Amino acid sequence: MALHEVPFMPTLLFENGIFGSYGGSRGRMPHFQYTAMDAGGRTVKSIVEAENQQALINRLREGGLHVLDVVEAKGPKAGIRSKGKMKPKALVVFSRQFATMIDAGIPMLRCLEILGSSCKDPVLKVAIEAITLDVKGGSALNEALVKHPHVFSKLYINMVRAAELGGILDIILDRLSGFLEYEMEVRGKIKGAMMYPVMVLCFSVLMLFVLFSFVLPKFKEIFTDMDAKLPPLTNTLFNFGDFMAATWWMQLLFWASLFAGFKWYGRSEKGRYNIDFMKLRFPIIGDLVLKMSVARFTRTFGTLINSGVPMMRSLEIVGETLNNSVLTLAVDNTRLSIREGNRLSAPLSASGLFPQMVTQMIDIGEESGRLSEMLVKIGDFYDEEVAQTVKGLTSMIEPMLIIFMGVIVGFIAISVMSPIFTIVNEIK
Repeated sequence: MALHEVPFMPTLLFENGIFGSYGGSRGRMPHFQYTAMDAGGRTVKSIVEAENQQALINRLREGGLHVLDVVEAKGPKAGIRSKGKMKPKALVVFSRQFATMIDAGIPMLRCLEILGSSCKDPVLKVAIEAITLDVKGGSALNEALVKHPHVFSKLYINMVRAAELGGILDIILDRLSGFLEYEMEVRGKIKGAMMYPVMVLCFSVLMLFVLFSFVLPKFKEIFTDMDAKLPPLTNTLFNFGDFMAATWWMQLLFWASLFAGFKWYGRSEKGRYNIDFMKLRFPIIGDLVLKMSVARFTRTFGTLINSGVPMMRSLEIVGETLNNSVLTLAVDNTRLSIREGNRLSAPLSASGLFPQMVTQMIDIGEESGRLSEMLVKIGDFYDEEVAQTVKGLTSMIEPMLIIFMGVIVGFIAISVMSPIFTIVNEIK
């Protein structure tokens, strides 16, 4: 057993319980805090769900652990899973290594033990150790994965399930790692392209704050002491500065309330749908959101079909991964239409959301029997479109920010210098 010594933390829990049944129809089970020792003499401590104390002891013994102590965990921390967020790269490395070891003929259980002992990501490590115990207890790999939705997505779980049924786990894991790696690379490119404009915008806001909070009040004090007659432009600037200084807390409260209200509205089904609809209709940004969603839809759909997942189940998974209620509804309607005997391309085209090129290529893929291959090609095309759109957007945002800052600084400079010229002329 490759479990390491784990310091007891009430937050080291597993979603739906390590020892809960697959499907979980019996409601929430109690949590137990246990201390055990593995074959290597190392102490293992954690909190897990179980039907009762004896069931937990039996399961731990089946996993090769010597039980030292088991008590029921109570209190507000008894139902919390492991904290933190897993790094996407950790899952890519795990999938790649898992595929390599399976392909080399190493038994699955031994693979999991090795991966659990070598994993550096704390969230993934906890999940792997729990999965190892479940698999050792007789559970299928996909049944063990489904208990950790904060680590393994539905896409991942369903592809593993199809791989276990088809006996091609190494191939599917390698395909999964490639898929996850590509998505991580695309997100990295987008973040990298937006980094410079965001930094310029933050610096601009900071500079304006310093000017209005510290620089302009000094000039106003000087002009007031000299009893100088201020031009209308300068008066407007100083009045605006006084307004900002007097009402800054009201403005912060307003923006915070607006943000909180927006988030609250977005939690409702109708609100989320309306917000997602506005995202798609927003100039420039809407086109980028649609391209990103189409790329994700086609690539994920193609990967699932190519891995042996049935089309209806694939569409259900894809709809949940789009993160847009409008497109999710269109995919759900597509599932209903296919169930009634229609082709895939017809309801997608009728939704009016997917570009004509996408629906035509899907139609060709259905006709030729190469749908998964065609979907992946569409995903490649739209990923490149997203990269070009982001590049064009950033190249447009950068000069706009510079021009905006130039106008603001120029306005401030003219407003401050005008009274100085007037004072100098009066002195002459």
